[in-house]
Amino acid sequence: MELALASTIGLLTASGVYLLLRARTFDVILGMTLLSYATNLLIFAGGRVVAGKPPVLRDGVATTLAYYTDPLPQALVLTAIVIAFAMTAVSIVLAIRSRADNGSDHVDGAAGERLHEARVDSYHEDRRRKA
Repeated sequence: MELALASTIGLLTASGVYLLLRARTFDVILGMTLLSYATNLLIFAGGRVVAGKPPVLRDGVATTLAYYTDPLPQALVLTAIVIAFAMTAVSIVLAIRSRADNGSDHVDGAAGERLHEARVDSYHEDRRRKA
């Protein structure tokens, strides 16, 4: 269970960082979302992952960690999910508005996209000259 959880956290983090470094706004938003998922899983895993144990103390049951799970990480993750959803919604609305205003979904706007295209064209031109 721990290996699967650690692998999932690593995969989400790597994918999130990769997408965060892209030049398109949707990729950046998706990368931030994946990083928030990875962070939520990390917080949740820090609270001792157990199955079928209640997060509250009950009468007649021993008060050792063998019978309970930690409720604090669960509460933190639940709050983080709500905040991340709201921030993702706001980011998507801003990205749509930026695309409508600039005519491009490049992170730096239309000027950044033109600069990127100019760099790609000069790279291909240099390769043609060398060949």
